[in-house]
Amino acid sequence: MMRIQRRSPDPFFYPGGAIGILLIHGFTGTPSEMRPLGQYLKQRGYTVYCPLLPGHGTSPEEMVETAWPDWWQAVREAYQRLRKEKCERVVAVGLSMGGALALNLAREEELDGIVSLCAPVWLKDKRTLIVDVVRWVIPYLKRRRTKPAHIEEYLVPYDRTPLKSVSSLKRLIRHVCKGLHEVKAPALIIQAEKDETVFPRSASYIYNTIASGDKQIRWFEKSSHIITLDKERERLFREIDAFVKRVADLESTVVSGRRKEFTCD
Repeated sequence: MMRIQRRSPDPFFYPGGAIGILLIHGFTGTPSEMRPLGQYLKQRGYTVYCPLLPGHGTSPEEMVETAWPDWWQAVREAYQRLRKEKCERVVAVGLSMGGALALNLAREEELDGIVSLCAPVWLKDKRTLIVDVVRWVIPYLKRRRTKPAHIEEYLVPYDRTPLKSVSSLKRLIRHVCKGLHEVKAPALIIQAEKDETVFPRSASYIYNTIASGDKQIRWFEKSSHIITLDKERERLFREIDAFVKRVADLESTVVSGRRKEFTCD
C-alpha cells in the first residue's frame, strides 16, 4: 500500500463558514508544517487558508532573491483573499516568523483575533549576532541537524539557508517589536518551553508589550519550536479552536443596542 506523502510545500485553502483563519508558516518553512492544524480547523467548519510565502518551498537560490517585505506582502494578500471569500471574521495564526507576521498584520488590518506560536524576539543561535557581517563571506549555512521523526516527516526543509535571508528575518523582528504596542486585537500567545530556536522569554515580552485588552499566554512544557507538529499538538489545536470560538462570540455580541454588522472587501 502506498504511503501518504505528507511533505507537500503547496499552499492550501479549505472553504468553510464565515470565520476565516489565516495560517502563516515559519522562516524556511512551508504550509506542510501547518497542514495538520489546518485540517483540524477545517473539520470544525472554518474557512482556512495557508499561503506559501515567497522564496519558501522552492530553493535557497530563490529564497535569497526575496526579503521580509515580500513575505509580508504575501500575508496581506492572503488576508484580503479571506475577506473576498465573504469571511465576516478573520483570525491570524502564525508559527515562529509567521507569528511575527501575524502580529504585524494586527497593526495594519482589522483582525478579530491573533494566535502567536513561538514567535521570535530573541533567537538562540549565537551565529545570528554576526550574520550581517559574515553573510558577505559565507552566503549559505548548511542545515546542522534534523528534527525528531514525528516532526521531520512533515517538513520540506532546505539543505542550506541563505544568510542574507537570516539578516532580513532579523530586520522583520526589529520592525515588529517596534510596533507591538500598536497591537490591540484579542491575542493568544503560545510558547513551547523546550523551544530550541527562540528564547521562551520572547513570549512574555510579546504578552507584556502588546496593547490588547483581551490577551492570554499559554506554556507548553513538552513541546519544541515547531509546536504544530509536536507531542502536545492535540491540546494546541483545541486551545486555538476555543480561542477562535470565544473571540467570534465576542465580536457578535450586541454593542450599543445593535448587533455589530460586518462587511467584506
